Amino acid sequence: MKRKLGRSGVEVSALGMGCWAIGGPFWNGETPLGWGDVDDEESIRAIHAALDLGITLFDTANVYGAGHSEQVLGRALGKRRPQVVIATKFNAVFDENTRQVKGSDVTPEGIRKACQESLRRLGTDYIDLYQFHANDHPVAEAGPVRDTLEALVKEGKIRAYGWSTDFADRAEYFAQGPKCTAIQLQLNVLDDNPAVIAVCEKHNLAALNRGPLAMGLLTGKYTAETRPSAKDVRSEKAPEWMKYFKNGKPSPEWLKKRDAIREILTSKGRTVSQGALAWLWARSEKTLPIPGFRTVDQVKENAGALEFGPLAKAQMKEINSILER
Repeated sequence: MKRKLGRSGVEVSALGMGCWAIGGPFWNGETPLGWGDVDDEESIRAIHAALDLGITLFDTANVYGAGHSEQVLGRALGKRRPQVVIATKFNAVFDENTRQVKGSDVTPEGIRKACQESLRRLGTDYIDLYQFHANDHPVAEAGPVRDTLEALVKEGKIRAYGWSTDFADRAEYFAQGPKCTAIQLQLNVLDDNPAVIAVCEKHNLAALNRGPLAMGLLTGKYTAETRPSAKDVRSEKAPEWMKYFKNGKPSPEWLKKRDAIREILTSKGRTVSQGALAWLWARSEKTLPIPGFRTVDQVKENAGALEFGPLAKAQMKEINSILER
């Protein structure tokens, strides 16, 4: 399965790989923002497995692991870099040594500096998709950000850009930029966002789906008693925006929704996660899910969803009925 990366016209695999988890631990004060400890060699093996399975889209951010995710991805790709589309993000300012997030900088100078640092860590001279990593940044203040990104395209530093936002007005604003080609939004079978999907369809923008497996709830491996580690963004010290886990454990509300549609998701021998990815492909032809991974096995399971393809229209309708939307 292949899809277009929005109006860039670039063809990519219909499934991407989200590289947040392979960055390892990082923090904002005492609040964990990573997914716990990682084995870099296993991360590299997993990226190689993804490449061998035909995955050509890798999504990361400068802040993941305070630069570590970009470094690992760059190392893993090596000479195969021309075969793939690299999407990364900017906004946060951080210390690579202490792995502490120190703030943000979206001034033109700050964006240019972040871009240069990402190019260095990734070991490349261009970024395919450069994304604004500030979900609720005021639209009225986004002009200089968009203008700077247009300039970076002209200079050959980036090929296209987008905004990682769950708000339709922000997506609509960036869509007016000639070289905007994608919006990254929170989207999964439990948590739809019709307004932003509509903007992507209207303007022929790719819809990169973060949280496609609801932070792990849609892997089917989590129960009400699961307890992520203290270094995990889903732990008791989770940031306020973490809605799928509360008080260091999966939210009963979301687990109930998952279990209500489990039978549909696992049709034709799919795993729960493969069914969740199948829903996303059926949701819109613009969607590009980017599930996270830390192991070769996770990559293989997620890539296995490509063999099944999208859910059927009748299944989509049944899911909407069960979830009352």
